[in-house]
Amino acid sequence: MARLLYLRGEGCARFISQIIKNRYNMSEKEEDKQQQNVASEVEDKEQQTAEAAEDQTKATAKADQATVDDKPAEETVDVPDSDAQPVDNAAADNADSAKLAELQAKIDKMHNDYLLLYADFQNYKKRTLKEKSDLIKSAGESIFVNMLPLIDDVERALQSIDKADAIDGVKEGVELIHNKFTAFLSQNGVKPIEAKDQKFDTELHEAIAQMPAPTPDKKDVVIDCTQKGYTLNDKVIRFAKVVVAK
Repeated sequence: MARLLYLRGEGCARFISQIIKNRYNMSEKEEDKQQQNVASEVEDKEQQTAEAAEDQTKATAKADQATVDDKPAEETVDVPDSDAQPVDNAAADNADSAKLAELQAKIDKMHNDYLLLYADFQNYKKRTLKEKSDLIKSAGESIFVNMLPLIDDVERALQSIDKADAIDGVKEGVELIHNKFTAFLSQNGVKPIEAKDQKFDTELHEAIAQMPAPTPDKKDVVIDCTQKGYTLNDKVIRFAKVVVAK
């Protein structure tokens, strides 16, 4: 009985040991398999990363090449000879100095011309003002000079009145003086205004009285002139004072 229990116990121990061993072997295989899968995934990712980096490098190189092809060729700048530069600078300075001298001469000439013109204008202004002042002072000189003979005639007429034996001679002398004075006025643009038997005109006549019209056709007609009116170069200088029929 005891041996039977021992065998049974030993068999159970072996069975349990076998189960544990099988499970351990199975775990090792699964672990190896998982490690292989992980390693495979890592290799795939590394390969993809390497391919992507290679593609990026190719694209960058292609873009750089295109940029180099599109870039225009650099212009070649001729560097002047350092030995000839001082000579050129001296020539340029001489040219500038000559130009400045020419411009200064033109400015001086313009300034002198301006001063001369200004002086001439001032002299003209002074002369014009003097002539204008003299003209104002002696504006009626010619008129008075022409009136002097009339004054002489009036004085002679006055002297002859005392010595005259007949009135006819005095009358004739006065008429001569009147005609002479009327001609003098006409020569200077002074003319009498016709008034009697003319239609009343407010532009020429000044009514000082009104009378009944003797006939209908005499209405608004000047029937008498008490004082003559005159025009100077067609401008009324004195209105004729008249009597109008109404």
